[in-house]
Amino acid sequence: MSASVSRIENVGFSSGSSGTGPATWGQQAIWDAVSKLGADSYRYNVSIGFPVEPSIPVPQVLDGVQKLLGLHQSLRTRLEPDGSGGLRQILDGSGASPVHLLSADADQAEARGRLLLAELETRPFDCAAEWPMRIAVVETGGRMTFVGFCLSHTAVDGWGLSRVVMDLFALANGESPEQLAARNAARQPLEEAAYQNSDRGRRRDANARQFWAKKLRTGPERVFPTRRAPDGPTFPNAVLNSPALARAVEQVSLGHRASGSSVLLAAASVMVNRLTGTPDAMFQVVVNNRFRPELTHAVSTVAQEGLIHLPDTGQEFVEVVRRAQAVTLSSYRNAYYDKRQLDIDIDKLMAEGATADRGCIFNDIRDLVPHYPMENDPSKLPLAQSRPLTRFSWPVECEPRPGTTFAMDAQHAPGSLELSITADPAYLPAADVEAFVYGIEQLVVDEALALGGE
Repeated sequence: MSASVSRIENVGFSSGSSGTGPATWGQQAIWDAVSKLGADSYRYNVSIGFPVEPSIPVPQVLDGVQKLLGLHQSLRTRLEPDGSGGLRQILDGSGASPVHLLSADADQAEARGRLLLAELETRPFDCAAEWPMRIAVVETGGRMTFVGFCLSHTAVDGWGLSRVVMDLFALANGESPEQLAARNAARQPLEEAAYQNSDRGRRRDANARQFWAKKLRTGPERVFPTRRAPDGPTFPNAVLNSPALARAVEQVSLGHRASGSSVLLAAASVMVNRLTGTPDAMFQVVVNNRFRPELTHAVSTVAQEGLIHLPDTGQEFVEVVRRAQAVTLSSYRNAYYDKRQLDIDIDKLMAEGATADRGCIFNDIRDLVPHYPMENDPSKLPLAQSRPLTRFSWPVECEPRPGTTFAMDAQHAPGSLELSITADPAYLPAADVEAFVYGIEQLVVDEALALGGE
């Protein structure tokens, strides 16, 4: 079924600054990853779509898009090889970004909008030739009733996408770019590249890579022992949808003054210990890197991987939560580096001998994109009522991911928290995958109840 686009409005922009410079560490890292995928590079696109209530007049939305292009330089930045193995970013002072408009009745707006967004998501971006943003708008009587955003990951990460969404709505509802820039001051990509290539930036890069080297030398060489030959050529993907976990994570986070990510990482670490007997957990985590004030509101791709080594995970869950909070902070702050250089460092370490296991991957994307309240939200129910609503499924098969034992995402779903996990069946057979995610839920919910939650 096609969405049948009624028209494309190319929103022009012609009054911005321009320039060229080296790519940022984030741009280069995503470019390298996307370049390996060829026709499947669209899988790295970053997107979100949702109904709009109250609706907004379409002319205000289009005006907001034009102002958005002036506010965030990454949205009019192209990337191309620099001829010496690196990457160059090109900031255009003028050009256009497409808004795909589709007319639909109010009761069909969301369904038609999601179809339109799906079409936009599956088209790779030509980062050298086009600007990295596409917007889908469903209009009902001249007013926007659904909006979808699809951006190239070379331009934004999840946190940057959230900023794009919020700023477009603010601009469409009358705020000025100057007001937003003053309230949410942020470093632009060319400025970020200049900092990274400065003496100070290079020192920060070197310190972060030294942190990684220490972790790689001291962490466990193997977390999961090989259990059996895999059943097939693909990695199964499992999803635990839990309203109770959404509520319980918040309660445990408040009760122990730990971030929600630390709570989930601690629970995952305990479950790894129970499945394997390995006393130390080792996770590669995706970090949004907004620790520096100038990056807090940056619309760019800043997220990179951090490395977390959490020893003695056979202890009580509460104790693991407390230590996870301290361990994760230092790892997060050192997840800011030149990834190409880090890869060279890792290759050298591996040539010298064994290095720590980096096959367990965790990505907490719950707060990186907006989520919206729903009527009769089951995550607001007492835990005794919401716990039976948990659902577990195996929705898709994924291509094998070399070097990956499992990759787990924590994300919001309507009225719940979802744990989505893709695992190598040579290490985690189906029964262990199911036990792993249900075990995480049980640990967190039981602790919430022990703290007096309900």
